[in-house]
Amino acid sequence: MLIGDGDLDDLRVRALLERHVSRARAQTAPGSAHALDVDQLRSADVSFFAAWDAGALLGVAALKLLSGGHGEVKSMYTAEEARRRGVATALLSHIVAAARGMGLRRLSLETGSWDYFEPARNLYRRFGFRDCTPFGDYRPDPNSVFLTLELREPLTPP
Repeated sequence: MLIGDGDLDDLRVRALLERHVSRARAQTAPGSAHALDVDQLRSADVSFFAAWDAGALLGVAALKLLSGGHGEVKSMYTAEEARRRGVATALLSHIVAAARGMGLRRLSLETGSWDYFEPARNLYRRFGFRDCTPFGDYRPDPNSVFLTLELREPLTPP
């Protein structure tokens, strides 16, 4: 598996992102889905990554810079056919390393509170993410779970 900068013009990447956004919106109450679409991922404050294996797209993830040494995990998604192969763990490890390399001190994320998002919440918690209050532009929402990770300690992936 190779993880590197993602090409948002690659049709395979765009199709996977479209699947991610449509599923997130279908599994979340109206107004509570916060996945970034392709145009939002092009923002200068977002680093976008893709995981590949022999030309097959396995998954995508993004890191959005917030203020004050704070970053946010965005748009993490693993292709259905690549699930349970360690793709999400590798992508999250890559994001944490990138955040540390940028000098960030904290990494946070928002994910859904519904059962569909339970595997994601479990992954984040295995990495040491802990519940937190809404951050950035988020507001309290019963459909959202907010998690944060302090980046002072060395990462020991699960």
